[in-house]
Amino acid sequence: MSIPPEPPIGQPNEAPAALPHARARRLAHLAWIAVLAGAIALGWTAYWWTERISIDRLRAAGAQRLELYAASLQNLLDKYDFLPHMLELDKNVLALLEHPGDMARRLDVNTYLERLSGQAGSRIIYIVDLQGRTLAASNWRQKDSFVGDDIRFRPYLQNALSGHPSGFYGVGTTSGEPGYFYARGVYRDGRMLGVAVVKVNIEEQERGWVQGADKVMLADANGVLFLSSAPAWKYHTLRPLSDSVRAGLAQTRQYHGLALPPLPIRDERAYVDGTRVITIGAANGSEARGTITPPLLVQARSLAPRQWTFLYVSDLSQARANARAAVLFAWVAYGFLTLLFLYLRQRLQAKEQLQAAYNQLELKVAERTARLARTTQWLTDEAEVRRRAEQQLHRTQNELYQAGKMAALGQMSASITHELNQPLTALRTMSDNAMLLFERGRVDEARQNLARISQVVARMGTITGKLKSFARKSNAELGPVSVHTAIANTLVLVERRLQLDKVAFTLDISQGDVYALCDSNRLEQVLLNLMSNALDALGTLARDVPRELTVRVTDAGEVVSIRVADNGPGLTDEARERLFQPFFTTKPQGEGLGLGLAISEQIVRDFGGSLRSEDTDTGACFVIALQAAAVDKPDGSNG
Repeated sequence: MSIPPEPPIGQPNEAPAALPHARARRLAHLAWIAVLAGAIALGWTAYWWTERISIDRLRAAGAQRLELYAASLQNLLDKYDFLPHMLELDKNVLALLEHPGDMARRLDVNTYLERLSGQAGSRIIYIVDLQGRTLAASNWRQKDSFVGDDIRFRPYLQNALSGHPSGFYGVGTTSGEPGYFYARGVYRDGRMLGVAVVKVNIEEQERGWVQGADKVMLADANGVLFLSSAPAWKYHTLRPLSDSVRAGLAQTRQYHGLALPPLPIRDERAYVDGTRVITIGAANGSEARGTITPPLLVQARSLAPRQWTFLYVSDLSQARANARAAVLFAWVAYGFLTLLFLYLRQRLQAKEQLQAAYNQLELKVAERTARLARTTQWLTDEAEVRRRAEQQLHRTQNELYQAGKMAALGQMSASITHELNQPLTALRTMSDNAMLLFERGRVDEARQNLARISQVVARMGTITGKLKSFARKSNAELGPVSVHTAIANTLVLVERRLQLDKVAFTLDISQGDVYALCDSNRLEQVLLNLMSNALDALGTLARDVPRELTVRVTDAGEVVSIRVADNGPGLTDEARERLFQPFFTTKPQGEGLGLGLAISEQIVRDFGGSLRSEDTDTGACFVIALQAAAVDKPDGSNG
């Protein structure tokens, strides 16, 4: 649209009409420029805001999953930490280390290690002498047996020989299978005889890391990715390795036979919280079309003290697609409003003031209609997002419940190990006594000794059976559960701690059995969390102060109440306000995640009940309220 030329001199009547017309054209140009600038600004704002919201959601989800994965891996590693200690208690192992040439003893140890490895679920268990040579192994029957191998080059063996038990991840030089190695010296009368090594397969952790387009990786201190939900990135490095690092890895053979090439990572953006946006090229270094990954959001979580790093990689393709969709929607809405404005403006000019009022009303109706349409679409999208979030929350809660049980078992590992070590020591002593009694012909006394051995074994079976029952995953189906039995099963797990801490335990419960509508395994998990918290609180009291733990069960007809109370220091005002918030804890750092009460409250709420704290004069008191369940009694009645 061009500006018409000025009228020639000598036509004074046309000049006044031409000037307003030229001014209107200039204003129209400026108006269209403003419209275009507004569209650009609106599109940029919509893109930036939508991308920011999507990335914040990815950050929150990634941080939560990283915590769950770290807790799951830590529980798996802690599960086998006690296994090398057991080998120090076996007399055949000690005898073989003192007499390595005894072939009959070696056969006995090989058979024992094979059986122990199958029971514990470990990959391989083997015994190494002080010269670094394997004397016996659980895989002694296999072609790639470790028996006779020289492993002096392994860092975990060198640390154990120097008196420092250690763990080590590496690829086996004999079998080629990766695993995590536990190594600990075997001593007798303060003198080291050899080293016990346990190899555990942690590769199964990768199966639970698959999250659609998201990826989870675990890197060591050198940046080597040894676990990854993306197979193409496994055994690559986050950065090029220096010559000195590669020389050290070659000497220890940690990644035996693997090239460890670096991933072609390009940084696009870094945030103040440590997260980064990157792209990754093809693993072979090619940068051909289609070999570069979409933008990825990387979150890191350190796993001390092993100097490992969890990396959660979220695909930003959907976030940026949402941002582009938001820009398109904003432009369509902007264009619609612009056209509508021009249409109404034209009608306003034609119908003067009265028509202007009518058109103004139409404009308001159109704006409200558009707003209502956007609100309706937003509500529809929000409902779908909430439905998917609730499904994911349900799955995450089940995993969190299981992780909570594993964490509780890990915290009780010291007392449980002590509980099992005592009968093991007694079994060894009584078995030696039985042999002497048989040799001396004292059969009756030997029979009595064997009977006591049977009782000790039954006691150990009860403890391990309760641990196995507690650790299994619940089926989440509700039914009548005996409160008596649930409390009894929980007491088996904390009985040793009650004895060690000298806590007076009182159980106030009716003679008749009481049934509640819940899941037995999860009810025991809640009781264990409450009793463990009470024992932790009682542990802060002075040694001369009496320590008391009371469990009282009341049946009020439709509601069954279980009260767990102690005479500890009680709860502060801050603790009462944030009692059931996740990751809030009053314990020292490293002694708790702050998830126990949050998980317990959610479990009881899933039962249709409630978990609350009550004010008491001394200590703390927690009340579990559950719906009573009717069961068929032997006489045919319901109760």
